[in-house]
Amino acid sequence: MDTAFYLIARAVDENGIDPDHIDVNTTDPLKIAMSRRYCKVGRCPESWQVIEYRPNIAGNVIYMLLFLALFGGQLWYGVRNKTWSFMGTMCAGVLGEAVGYIGRIMLSLNPFSMNNFLVNLIPLTIAPALLTAGIYLSFGRVTVAIDAEHSRLKHRMYTYIFVGCDVLALVLQAIGGGMAATAKDKHGSRRGVNIMIAGLISQVITMTLFLALWADFAFRVRRAKISGRLSSTQPPLYDHLRSTKNFTFFQWSLFAATILIYVRCIYRVAELWDGFSGDLANHEATFMIFEGPMIILAVAALTFFHPGRVFSDLWVPAGKGVRSMGKLAEDQASSVHLTEQEWNNTAYQRVVQPGTVV
Repeated sequence: MDTAFYLIARAVDENGIDPDHIDVNTTDPLKIAMSRRYCKVGRCPESWQVIEYRPNIAGNVIYMLLFLALFGGQLWYGVRNKTWSFMGTMCAGVLGEAVGYIGRIMLSLNPFSMNNFLVNLIPLTIAPALLTAGIYLSFGRVTVAIDAEHSRLKHRMYTYIFVGCDVLALVLQAIGGGMAATAKDKHGSRRGVNIMIAGLISQVITMTLFLALWADFAFRVRRAKISGRLSSTQPPLYDHLRSTKNFTFFQWSLFAATILIYVRCIYRVAELWDGFSGDLANHEATFMIFEGPMIILAVAALTFFHPGRVFSDLWVPAGKGVRSMGKLAEDQASSVHLTEQEWNNTAYQRVVQPGTVV
């Protein structure tokens, strides 16, 4: 009885499509779009697929597993070092990447499913914007540790301005992706793609401005170092941190991650420029080179040289712009006088308590 009811209920859907007798010869785009939900590999023409190729399962499984491993690393270091804000953005971004590659595996099994396409499209589109938020959080602290006086922006403004721009990019990409993937005609799809491209371009512009400010900061620090003024203005709290190789490696890893994500964003703009039916959007080899590996290497760089490992208890003071242990005049009113060893042992707990260090 249940089987009979199921067959009768789905005999003709609300759009007039008979799932048991799909017209595979139709050229009507609307009818094709409505019929895809009932398609399986071998049942419908390959030209009906959401994308023109079936993603390689092995390659996408490898990428998914790598992202899950990196997620574990970010979670471990984040909890261990209490870098909650960095951990939140990075874990969300890495998990989004893993979900996106799960979507590509699903799309390989059923390349006609629009839901599978959306699970692939939306997470992979928006996840890098979450990762760049972690970069902005970290760079603000780098400027404090080196000498924030040489930065055009206050350390917190890197987070406020650039994460705010990332939120705009996220909204545009998510809305555009949803509109493009669910559009009933080419006009609607093109409009959605254009919104996605606008979001991606805004992300590229944001990262370009960020890199310009970074270059300016590096130039000003270098100039102060050559003139001999740098050592007299650098915050003493971070003297030991600045002397470590890990701090240097971390800065290079942060720069490498930024460039890798930057290249990926430029690729995505080019990929979507001609819409989902464009040649680049349907070229898997290019996607597997400029999408997955760029993000994997970026996250790996920020996992091996995790800011929590590098800054340790100084992560929170750097985030608050604290310069010293109360030995400098400008910090005496708000800091507690402690030895360096006491500070290093209690920096996190002391800074987060109200009424101590601001």
